Amino acid sequence: MRDIVGLYLAPPERALVLCVDEKSQIQALDRTQPCLPMRPGQIERRSHDYTRHGTLSLFAALDAATGKIIGRCFKRHRAREFLTFLREIEANVPADLDIHIVMDNYATHKTSAIRNFFLKRPRWHIHFTPTAASWLNQVERFFANLTEKQIRRGVHRSTQELETAITTYIEAVNADPKPFKWTKSADDILSTIKRFCLATLQITKRQSEMAQTSESGH
Repeated sequence: MRDIVGLYLAPPERALVLCVDEKSQIQALDRTQPCLPMRPGQIERRSHDYTRHGTLSLFAALDAATGKIIGRCFKRHRAREFLTFLREIEANVPADLDIHIVMDNYATHKTSAIRNFFLKRPRWHIHFTPTAASWLNQVERFFANLTEKQIRRGVHRSTQELETAITTYIEAVNADPKPFKWTKSADDILSTIKRFCLATLQITKRQSEMAQTSESGH
């Protein structure tokens, strides 16, 4: 965690920090009825049922310094597709820059083909997020925005329509990119976690004492 937060707060010179992950199994959904728009005192309404028209997986790399996105959709989510995406990243990054990748330790990211790719390219540096700490990866915030602003309310009658919607959103982001601002240091984050854990332990201790008192009848 200190390693990744350090990249956000003090990125190295002559290097690009890219937050990489994949949003898998994005469904192309068509609602059985049109969405009903908002009115005064009435939220937007949608039918609960829908028709599926296939799925896509989006591989994306967020430039932590600028907010720009490198993204590509695939029909499947395997190490083969991830390797193809890594080659696309390399083609988009100037040869004189080092590449620091922040990503999780998913099995797809650690196959022999992926390891060999990195071993042959010394300018690539890998930083794995801890298990169950995807919140450290800033690209997850981009995925949330994509879902909220483009996919959730959309109607996609094919995977081609879904891919067009995703590509259109990425182009709009890159036309006016805004980086996410990381403000917490590693010490601040660890202090917050420590306070939460201590408070949880105190509550558990009080609940245990109350249960013992209740059982004893006093």
